[in-house]
Amino acid sequence: MADYTQLARRTGRIVLQVAAALFLASVAWVLVYRWVAPPATWIMLERRAHPPIGRGYYGIRPEGDRQIRYTFCSLDEVSPNVPLALVAAEDQRFLVHHGFDGGALWQAAKHNWEGGSKLVGGSTISQQVAKNVFLWHGRSYVRKAAEAYFTVLIEVLWNKRRIMEMYMSVAEMGDCMFGVEAASQQYFHKSASKLTQAEAALLAGVLPNPLRFRASNPGPQARAKQQRVVRRMRALRGSVYVKELMEE
Repeated sequence: MADYTQLARRTGRIVLQVAAALFLASVAWVLVYRWVAPPATWIMLERRAHPPIGRGYYGIRPEGDRQIRYTFCSLDEVSPNVPLALVAAEDQRFLVHHGFDGGALWQAAKHNWEGGSKLVGGSTISQQVAKNVFLWHGRSYVRKAAEAYFTVLIEVLWNKRRIMEMYMSVAEMGDCMFGVEAASQQYFHKSASKLTQAEAALLAGVLPNPLRFRASNPGPQARAKQQRVVRRMRALRGSVYVKELMEE
């Protein structure tokens, strides 16, 4: 019995040491990205390795031409229309919540439970940054738990300005294309610093599925989403809410 007790204690110590090491490593990782741009993300490496597979995907690059297009930008290097469009399209309570929007999650769960025409999510911009920057593609309880964990870390260790910079720089905007600068060059042949309200709204509008919706030749769905985003941008423009993000 004594041997089993000693083994259990030793195992417990090892588990605690491993957990502490993982926690400290994750905190260090998040802190580094508070000031340093990610050289790449797991999703970028996955896209570089092989093309995505899915019905109706648009603009998939062939095996021999899968170079990643990615340029990290600060908020000062893009048009003010860009963060405004992303907030309007994805997370209008971005500056209010602390990583999770209970109301959005409840509405999404209610919609899905009642059998909506398609499943919707309630992820905030912070949750999407946690997923895009630190995690891999896929759906599992383990990944969702990791997403929640990293969401808490970035909300504690970063400010909202940095979270927005990460989101607009690493979000997938097309096959092998990440961030608004790469998307702006590809679709509008100009820097993201010169994007108009309508162009920024179009880029933000295709974000739910940039492999299906086309910013270069948008269909009716993409145009309808663009118009909804433009209306929300007009409602938000000039508010203290948006000025706080730009001046933080």
